[in-house]
Amino acid sequence: MDLKHKVIEEIKKIYDPEIPVNIYELGLIYDITVDINNKVYVKMTLTTPNCPVAESLPNEVKNSIKEIKEVKDVELDLVWDPPWDKSMMSEAAKLELNL
Repeated sequence: MDLKHKVIEEIKKIYDPEIPVNIYELGLIYDITVDINNKVYVKMTLTTPNCPVAESLPNEVKNSIKEIKEVKDVELDLVWDPPWDKSMMSEAAKLELNL
C-alpha cells in the first residue's frame, strides 16, 4: 500500500462532528500529495468558514497523518475556494445521508 493510500485511510477515520460521515467521503479533502521525502501536503476545506471545528479539525487531520510512521512531515492548507457544497460528497456519503 503506498503512502498516499495510507494517508487516505487515516483521514477516513475522522468524522465531521455534525454529519455522521468521514471528512474524506464528505469531500472536504481537495488534494493529497506526497513528495519524494515522504512529506505530505493536504489541501482541505470545511463545510462552512464558521464551522465549530474550524480550529480543531485541521489539527486533528494533521496529527492523525503524522501518526503514520513513514510520514516525515505534514503541511495542511485550509482553503475556501472552491467553497464546499453537497455535490462534492462521494456517492457513499450521499447514500449514508439519504441525499
